Amino acid sequence: MADEVTLSRGALEEMLAKAAELGARRALESVGLSDAEAIDDVRGLRGLMQAYRTMKNSALREFGKGIAYAILAFVAWVLLGKYIPK
Repeated sequence: MADEVTLSRGALEEMLAKAAELGARRALESVGLSDAEAIDDVRGLRGLMQAYRTMKNSALREFGKGIAYAILAFVAWVLLGKYIPK
């Protein structure tokens, strides 16, 4: 035999909000972000991730330039080899 519980919409929403807040606090505690310095830690992590993205994009851009220069050098070498008398 099941016990039935009736809640108003407001009471249900309040209970869910409290449960969500408690769950969020526990999740933050489990990763060490529940103290007063947590906001600084998160900002630091965001800064680190932005620096990583910038470095990655720069490295990929420079790699692409290197490949393009190598192709151009090869084309120039082939063309110069055909048109310069030996």
